[in-house]
Amino acid sequence: MSEQADTLLKETFGYANFRGQQQSIIENAIQGNDALVLMPTGGGKSLCYQISALIREGMAIVVSPLIALMQDQVAALQQLGINAAFLNSTLSSEEQYHIFNTIRQRQLDILYIAPERLLQHNTLASFNETPLSLIAIDEAHCVSQWGHDFREDYLGLHILSKVFPDVPKMALTATADQRTRNEILNQLALHNPKVFVDSFDRPNIRYIVKEKTEARSQLLDFLSDHRGQSGIIYCMSRNKVDKTAAWLKEQKINALPYHAGMTKEQRANNQMRFIYETDLVMVATIAFGMGIDKPDVRFVAHLDLPKNIEAYYQETGRAGRDGAPAEAWMIYGLQDVVRISQMLQESTAAEEHKRVQHSKMNSILAWCEITTCRRKALLDYFGEQSEGCGNCDICLNPPKTWNATIEAQKFLSNIYRTRQRFGVAHLIDVLRGQITEKVTQFQHHHLSTFNIGADRNVKQWRSIARQLIAQG
Repeated sequence: MSEQADTLLKETFGYANFRGQQQSIIENAIQGNDALVLMPTGGGKSLCYQISALIREGMAIVVSPLIALMQDQVAALQQLGINAAFLNSTLSSEEQYHIFNTIRQRQLDILYIAPERLLQHNTLASFNETPLSLIAIDEAHCVSQWGHDFREDYLGLHILSKVFPDVPKMALTATADQRTRNEILNQLALHNPKVFVDSFDRPNIRYIVKEKTEARSQLLDFLSDHRGQSGIIYCMSRNKVDKTAAWLKEQKINALPYHAGMTKEQRANNQMRFIYETDLVMVATIAFGMGIDKPDVRFVAHLDLPKNIEAYYQETGRAGRDGAPAEAWMIYGLQDVVRISQMLQESTAAEEHKRVQHSKMNSILAWCEITTCRRKALLDYFGEQSEGCGNCDICLNPPKTWNATIEAQKFLSNIYRTRQRFGVAHLIDVLRGQITEKVTQFQHHHLSTFNIGADRNVKQWRSIARQLIAQG
């Protein structure tokens, strides 16, 4: 089987060698076993299920939430002579009938399908009559309510293990912390899955983070080193996307906007231009980018703080997929934190969900303020050990630090004496000797740590707290 996989890799897909754990993942699928695959953006996830599908008997189903990705991958597979198709809302009734006819005649190797379409009763029934080689669930983090891109349609995918018990399932994602991984395994009801975790390191990407002061002049200064290159600029709101794209055009930069408020035709046109033009800068909300296979993106910039590290990692992973040097540049400010906090507060989600998301926001804020190697901290978050990289702003220009051992001791002692139950704001109130309603309610003005940190202001204590969070 491995010889067949090797032949397909070289003769059909044109690659000389497998990367990372690709070969082990394919062999696991060929043997009929379930798997959870974590591989960085650009690491070659799609090859794992495509080659497995071509070796096993029957048709493979690839579940994807992204219409653009389906269309791109199907077009690429068809160019390689592979019988592939997609089934989603963009197709006419006649086109859908033609695809189902092709399936009935067993002439299709790989079918890409949206989760909501797959879960329709008539779709499942038709596939029950079709020999299936494999079911791949791409962007599997979408099933997790703790993840960064939850899609409700994914929750129904657990039924696949009941309806197709003998068909191997492969769940794939580029970003998932341990909690999200556990939820993927539980929600998809995978049977004795093998978990493959490839390195999250993208050594060709340089990480740069700055405090937001004059956002537009900072951005223009950054872009001056990237004239004539493709890149993505992420903003938190649609309004900011439109204004930033228009302003960049005024600065003679080839820029286009992309967000969910635009028409389907506008988004499709702008996306197509981005894929084929070599100097286009796309200004976008997070609605853009997942599954976009453009190898020569030289930078990803964030004008606002992302909601969590998983989202940041996935978004920056769209840079430098060709392995050439690329930059992940971000500016952030406390107003970003306030805005994200307000959005969480106004959300109708459960309180536990809000608490987890708030904790994730604190983690990325801590990462922004870290004084040691950014790449090491980023990889640590995903459970991967590493050394200093020499290719981030901290390694290249180490910041001035001061010895905060005593302050750290005060802070940790305060956490212990308040019984490890309170958030940073209340802990700082106690340290700074503030008589608040909560302080008096819990009698914390009688603690030995009350007022022992009055010599530091709130901003300094918050920075210390974030440093402690960042260092675990």
